[in-house]
Amino acid sequence: MQTILGANGQIGSELALALKNEFTDEIRLVSRNPKRVNDTDELVRANLLDAVETQKAVEGSEIVYLTAGLPIDTTMWVEQFPIMMRNVISACAMHNAKLVYFDNTYMYPQTDELLTEEIRFEPYGKKGRVRGMIVQMLLDAMKEGRVQAMICRAPEFYGPGQTQSITNTTVLDKLRAGESAKVFISDKTLRTLIYTPDASKAMALLGNTSDAYGQTWHLPCDDNRLTYKQLIDIASDILGARRNYKVLKKWQLKLLSFVSKPVRETLELLPRYEVDNVFLSNKFKERFPDFKITSYKEGLAKTLLKSR
Repeated sequence: MQTILGANGQIGSELALALKNEFTDEIRLVSRNPKRVNDTDELVRANLLDAVETQKAVEGSEIVYLTAGLPIDTTMWVEQFPIMMRNVISACAMHNAKLVYFDNTYMYPQTDELLTEEIRFEPYGKKGRVRGMIVQMLLDAMKEGRVQAMICRAPEFYGPGQTQSITNTTVLDKLRAGESAKVFISDKTLRTLIYTPDASKAMALLGNTSDAYGQTWHLPCDDNRLTYKQLIDIASDILGARRNYKVLKKWQLKLLSFVSKPVRETLELLPRYEVDNVFLSNKFKERFPDFKITSYKEGLAKTLLKSR
């Protein structure tokens, strides 16, 4: 049995498809209100803030994937993520299940440094600090031998379905609707984005590779990084019409933050949009040279034309 905790999100749903297509028919989807992705999926209702419910959800699992997210709300992240991680580690240790943790880069330095698996944690803001704290909880449990686990880390998402990210919500969704896109800080810095189906397929592969455990893996991205200007130019070609955009400067976003909670919650992420973001996934590519990575042009076409 392979179990996905937080199965209703975009990554969890695509992970269920990837596991079914390549690795197993025995898939358990766990959330507060789970929905079947494959016909054979087992559904389990559980709140990961409850230790007993988490233990019951994990029981009988060989591999557990933690893909659960929370709304972009600092207070909620600080209060709930540590409890969720503690409960999942304990449940996996109790039932001798391997743990695959889907992580982000919020704890990384928001500079133009090359981001590899070895880079230091240097979080900026409360959300970055709590993400760094919970991954350290897992690293400590791995070091102590309490749980066999791995960390799968991804940069900012883009992709089809209900993918949530700054790029999807303020740029791609706007372009698809024929509206002016909103670009944060600069249209000239390079962005590393990961196509969500690639992230899920790569995580399924890693989870079913025995010698991948005990490590941190950067999930694979197209190395032909784009600026937002280049991305919008490609999107305009795909959509067959020139699309406009506006660059929102830092001072404008700070003003908007006084009246918009979503903007206020993104303020701590703004430094990463001022500089090139170069997230490297060479380790994965060398270990799995046959893995097909979706190009930005192909991924943008699938994302922008999904409902046309």
